[in-house]
Amino acid sequence: MSAVFRAAQAALAAEHAAVYGYGVVGARVAEERRAEATACYEAHRARRDALRRTVRDLGGTPVAAAAAYELPFRVADPAGAERLAAVLEDRVAGVYSDLVRAGDGAVRREAAAALREAAVRAVRWRGSDVTFPGLAERV
Repeated sequence: MSAVFRAAQAALAAEHAAVYGYGVVGARVAEERRAEATACYEAHRARRDALRRTVRDLGGTPVAAAAAYELPFRVADPAGAERLAAVLEDRVAGVYSDLVRAGDGAVRREAAAALREAAVRAVRWRGSDVTFPGLAERV
């Protein structure tokens, strides 16, 4: 199993978790941010579907979504929903940074675009940025 295949599977697993997490975000976020949460949910669904194709193109079977995911903390209000959205984007950025490192060509370009999109969404949710998106937890 190649490094690019393992990184693509990890990114797919993270996208599955993000789709699930945005279901929680959408249920708890304030009304004025609900459209943004929906747009993020749809973006992660699209990336998930693209990664399924990538994994198949690499000769593998895409990892399936879990029935449920453990959230990193209890989400009881709009502030918690926004915090969860930022965490989801940070986690997705992290796995895409691994895919950028492992991949080349079209896989690397798509992973870099996904990393950039996740970093921008995290800034919108958090209200601030990090120096190296996708690497914050590794420094």
